[in-house]
Amino acid sequence: MNTEALDARYLDLDLWPTELAVEAMLEGQMAAIAAIQSQTKAIARAAEAAAAHLGETGRLVFVGAGTSGRLAVQDGTELYPTFGWPMDRMVFLMAGGIGALTEAYEGAEDDVEAGRTEIIGHGISPSDVVIGVAASGRTPYTLAAIEQARAAGALTIGIANNPGSPLAEKAEHAVVAVTGSEVVAGSTRMKAGTAQKAALNLLSTAIMIRRGLVYEGRMVAMRISNAKLLQRGRSMVQDIAGVDAEVAARALEAADSEIRLGVIVAMGVPAEEGRALLEANGGSLREVMQVLKRRD
Repeated sequence: MNTEALDARYLDLDLWPTELAVEAMLEGQMAAIAAIQSQTKAIARAAEAAAAHLGETGRLVFVGAGTSGRLAVQDGTELYPTFGWPMDRMVFLMAGGIGALTEAYEGAEDDVEAGRTEIIGHGISPSDVVIGVAASGRTPYTLAAIEQARAAGALTIGIANNPGSPLAEKAEHAVVAVTGSEVVAGSTRMKAGTAQKAALNLLSTAIMIRRGLVYEGRMVAMRISNAKLLQRGRSMVQDIAGVDAEVAARALEAADSEIRLGVIVAMGVPAEEGRALLEANGGSLREVMQVLKRRD
């Protein structure tokens, strides 16, 4: 596997001046990002398929082991505060259990039965989207989960760092960022991990965009949980609705701090009617704005 190969250039890495070692590692990180360039079409296709597949009840399921699993969980947990994606519509399957987020249970990645059992136990169904992440593309736990999920009718997406891997073959959509050998041989928390993080970030954000949770480049479905985000929410309502700061603040309060609804209220629509409009339009503020424009 490319990700496990020893690169002869770094045989004496431990003897190098620290600054040169850091520069070499940085070059590796830059190459990792560049490796995703060839995968933009694959990411876009996977995102479009996932957004359509999820419907109104489907769940996003993140699967992985070790570094790959931790990166997948990190990406998924940020979707609720950033885009308001409901926590009950996410499932995190980590080899060795959630405790493996902070402790290394490396042997757990070989547990094929656990991968299958967890998919079955969580009732993964045709409305769900399962994203499996593995640098090698061969991790038994992740492969078993993807196979079981696909058998259950779920949409499957695989993210790997080796070409021609089983994960890329078994998943319906494959994102393969070929990052090659690591500066520290086999340490896939480095180049491979960086590419995985970026690919996950691009994929999940594109899904949220296609789900209508971004409007005019703004996080209009984000959760307001502190003073900074409250001010950001008020500014969004003010800018989008074209009202002054006081009207925006009152509208957002009337909308129980839900930004999309706050915009609609600021435009003179009662809160209950605004909620109904959002529900009827799949939560898309753009669709609601078009409805309101037609009324004018």
